[in-house]
Amino acid sequence: MLSKHSKASRHQMEMVMLDNLVPEDHLVRKIDACLDFGFIYELVEEYYCPNNGRPSIDPVVLIKIALIQYLFGIRSMRQTIKEIETNTAYRWFIGYGLTEKIPHFTTFGKNYVRRFEGTDLFEKIFTRILKEAMKQGFVDPEVMFIDSTHVKASANKKKYIKKVVKAQTRSYQERLDQEVNADRKIRGKKPFAPKTTEETKEVKQSPVDPDSGYYVKNERERQFAYSFHTGCDRNGFVLGVIVEPANIHDSQVFPMLYQKLKGSVGTPFAVAVDAGYKTPYISQLLLEDQVRPVMPYTRPMTKKGFFKKYEYVYDKYYDEYLCPANQILKYRTTTREGYRQYVSDPKVCQNCPLLSRCTQSQNHTKQIHRHLWEDALEEAEHLRHTKLNKQIYEKRKETIERVFADLKVKHGMRWTHLRGKQKVQHQAMLVFAAMNLKKLATWRWRALQSLHDFTRNWLLDHLKGLLIDFQKSFFLQSET
Repeated sequence: MLSKHSKASRHQMEMVMLDNLVPEDHLVRKIDACLDFGFIYELVEEYYCPNNGRPSIDPVVLIKIALIQYLFGIRSMRQTIKEIETNTAYRWFIGYGLTEKIPHFTTFGKNYVRRFEGTDLFEKIFTRILKEAMKQGFVDPEVMFIDSTHVKASANKKKYIKKVVKAQTRSYQERLDQEVNADRKIRGKKPFAPKTTEETKEVKQSPVDPDSGYYVKNERERQFAYSFHTGCDRNGFVLGVIVEPANIHDSQVFPMLYQKLKGSVGTPFAVAVDAGYKTPYISQLLLEDQVRPVMPYTRPMTKKGFFKKYEYVYDKYYDEYLCPANQILKYRTTTREGYRQYVSDPKVCQNCPLLSRCTQSQNHTKQIHRHLWEDALEEAEHLRHTKLNKQIYEKRKETIERVFADLKVKHGMRWTHLRGKQKVQHQAMLVFAAMNLKKLATWRWRALQSLHDFTRNWLLDHLKGLLIDFQKSFFLQSET
């Protein structure tokens, strides 16, 4: 039977509770149940005048509005306000009634500029959510998975200026210089004098977002972007993030990120990274902390047809290399970059039948460079073959790679509309806070559901047992 629904209900007056319009299993209900946002008042108290001026928009409402944007991947604050105006669940979450006027979309931006810019508010919010997840037992920081992903900047890649800037120094440069000079002194070499000139390099800089970096991945992909250097645990909870321009190599940011993660969740048992982090210093840093480095295979950079470096055997006792022709390469010097040079005897090499596979040097001299921390890198390579390292590395695609996929696909961070490193850092903290909050709320709700199901089944079984006992006793009394 064909029926038509009347549109008269559009103008019908009804008395309803907003709470009844939000489904019991909606994400905002799960979030509201797992975290009390009242802690935000203590964090922002110093940014508001206690007894003067007009009443402000509730700061908890402002943070919740920003979280709604990133929780549900809404592309802008303007669109977020439009969604809140028509979505009863969003209104319920921020505590606004059906007819109450939602703040203007510029409200959060104005409060950010006047109050929150230059503060660590968003870092503290992220930390508070992470601590709550740790309190619930959901975070397992025994193994850290560290990587970075590029997020497009709000800048035209075709408009740039070329600028000569100071080259970024390594975070461990001072330690390296000391160890290089100590090594040279032991071997009878003159220590290097401190550098008096600064190294410079030419970079492409965006005129609208100078903090971003020009990123070149391949011949087709060139853009201004930021790198989100991130660490997570085996359950996918984000432990920390540092935002840097995309033209800074991952290995340069790793020490700072690693120390930050250690400060927030403690020293891990193992750290899993990709090939970009497989350097002597990172291996040395982890092994000194008694942390297991989990690193992948890296292809040798030797030309095709030539002997690989691992085919030259290093003798630690005599401090020399042995080539495939059983000839010795002796120590010559230690470079400022921290590499010991080992060279062959050209008189022996010029008549060697394997010379064509060894070197193309015109003076028939083979050189091998060995870093001062090469032992740590070799230990990391040795651990790569163990079953445990293989199992841990396999988890990368389920942890840090999935975090980045969710970041871009579900939470709207393929690119940023903000400009400036500090603003993008704050945005990153809010996005990852929203991701952790979503996972925390979902996991806690599932745990409670499982507990309720277990309790209900236990009560039903217990009642069935009591009923059976009652029936047995009743029949026994009837027979007597």
